[in-house]
Amino acid sequence: MELKDKTIIITGASSGIGAAAALLFAQEGANVVLGARREVELNTLVGQITQSNGKAACLAGDVQDENYALALVELAEQRFGGLDGAFNNAGMMGEMGPIPAMEATNWQSVIATNLSSAFFAAKAQLPAMEKRGSGSMVFTGTFVGFSNGGMPGMGAYAASKAGLIGLVQSLASDHASQGIRINTILPGGTKTGMAGDDPATHEFIAGLHPIKRMAEPKEIAQAALFLLSDRSSFVTGAPLAVDGGMATRLL
Repeated sequence: MELKDKTIIITGASSGIGAAAALLFAQEGANVVLGARREVELNTLVGQITQSNGKAACLAGDVQDENYALALVELAEQRFGGLDGAFNNAGMMGEMGPIPAMEATNWQSVIATNLSSAFFAAKAQLPAMEKRGSGSMVFTGTFVGFSNGGMPGMGAYAASKAGLIGLVQSLASDHASQGIRINTILPGGTKTGMAGDDPATHEFIAGLHPIKRMAEPKEIAQAALFLLSDRSSFVTGAPLAVDGGMATRLL
């Protein structure tokens, strides 16, 4: 069991990659602390995990709120005695379109959800991991905005995720000597709510990838599992492409 007795926070856990990660990490022995805005879905997921003899707790909230990041850490410490890792996965794409036509509120919301939330998460989680003397943090980025992966109409999303990579690399450098590893995964097109449910859209997205399909959420969760586990003990500061070969086209 790759995460036996480790306590892991997962944000964006109510659906998609986050929900897949919650189920996978619990199967691998982790105590999971689940965060998202949708309380009903979180409680349902906790029920699934506990019925399978896993250990889970949840707290609904908004990752744009610094106090919510602190509350998730407090829940991990109170319920399970500490914090060993985090999969900071919550994010949004926002409205697509050219920058001159974009409302400032959309820009601000995307930056707050995808980038400022990472700052709040790190600020809250790192002291808890320092108490343990080790830890691992994984953030969900994207190939968009990385290695020339520009996509039309996605300026806010690309800027937020490119900024996330820079933040993670700086954090990794700052905290490596404390035994805390910090990495980013860069998923390709994945079958989640963010991709919608239009078959034609899915077919188009799949065709962009050399592997000619979209990822299942569990496939992305498995990459996060690797980075949270001891199998990646010499990996930190890495933007790990989990993108069906998109990087081979963009480099």
